[in-house]
Amino acid sequence: FFFRVPRPKMADGEYESVLCVKPEVLVYRLPPRASNRGYRAAEWQLDQPAWSGRMRITSRGNVAYVKLEDKTSGELFAQAPVDQFPGLAVEGVTDSSRYFVLRIEDGTGRRAFIGLGFVDRGDAFDFNVALQDHFKWVKQQSELAKQAQNPEQGPKLDLGFKEGQTIKLNIANMKKKEGALGSKSRTGGSGGTSLIPPPPGGKASLIPRPEMQAPSHPGQSPGGTQEAGLVGL
Repeated sequence: FFFRVPRPKMADGEYESVLCVKPEVLVYRLPPRASNRGYRAAEWQLDQPAWSGRMRITSRGNVAYVKLEDKTSGELFAQAPVDQFPGLAVEGVTDSSRYFVLRIEDGTGRRAFIGLGFVDRGDAFDFNVALQDHFKWVKQQSELAKQAQNPEQGPKLDLGFKEGQTIKLNIANMKKKEGALGSKSRTGGSGGTSLIPPPPGGKASLIPRPEMQAPSHPGQSPGGTQEAGLVGL
C-alpha cells in the first residue's frame, strides 16, 4: 500500500517555492469506505500511526505538492500533487479539524489514499491556510493574464446616471451663502479708512508748491489781489 516516491526532477526554468514546513505529521492507513459518506478519523486507529515524519508544502507553477519526508535523511516517502483546493487531492474529515485524506501519487500513474494527522491543531490550520493562499495567488495570476490579453474587457468605471436616478440641489442654501459672503465683503469695505503707512524715513513727503506766476495784468499782486492805482491828475 505505501510506497516511496523518487524525488521528481524540475523542468528547465521552473522554481520550487516552499509554502509550509511542519516537523512532525502522522500517516494512517484508511479502512475501506462502506459508503459515499465523508471520511471519519475515529475509524483510523489513531493510536497506531503507520508512519511519522516531516511534511513540506512546495509549489511549482500553479501546482502545490504535499511532501512527506524522513525527519533525518529528508528521503521522500510520498507526495500528493494538488491542482485544486479544496478538491480530491486533499479532503478534510467530518469529525476533526486535525486530520485530512491525501491522494498520493508515485509519478507512474499509481495512486493511493492515506490519512494525514497533525499533533497540534495550529499546524493543521497552517496547512489549510498555505494551500488556500497558494490557490488565491493562482487565481489572481490567471485574472491578470486575461486582463493583459484583453485590456478593453476589464472593469470600467461607470459615472453615468442609472435609470430613474436623480440628484437634488438645495438652491435656497446656496443663495443664503452667497448673500452672507456679499455682506461680509461690504462690511469689510465700509469700515474705518486704512491709512497708508509713512515711508521708511518716518516723515511724510510734502508735495512742492508750484512756482508763482507773474501777474498777467498790471497792478495785480502776486497773491492775486489788485492794488489801488494812482491816476495822474
